[in-house]
Amino acid sequence: MKKISVFLDDYRQPPEGYVLAETIDECLILLKNYDIDHLSLDHDLTSYTRNGLLLVKIMVEEQLFANRITIHSANSVGGKAMYKWFKQAQHDYQMPPSININLRPLPLHSFTSRMLLTYK
Repeated sequence: MKKISVFLDDYRQPPEGYVLAETIDECLILLKNYDIDHLSLDHDLTSYTRNGLLLVKIMVEEQLFANRITIHSANSVGGKAMYKWFKQAQHDYQMPPSININLRPLPLHSFTSRMLLTYK
């Protein structure tokens, strides 16, 4: 399987070299068909019910993971909920503890070169 990095967001543009997924359905297709090196997730998407937290729950239920996961949502409540769900799944042995999970909110506006260093 080809290894890629995925950026789930319906507003921001992805960093160079990332595949953009604008919905959780697009992201799920990529998770099912590619080896994901880095998955960067937003919480707030166009659909209020099909958001980043629902994706996290589906990922754990269906055992669809990436080598590294970053939650970049500017929504502090939603982002923390996603992070806690992943960490609980690791604690409960529903997700490999070797997967590195980071909570690094990004602003809704353009990236600075310093922010993009976290994606290398």
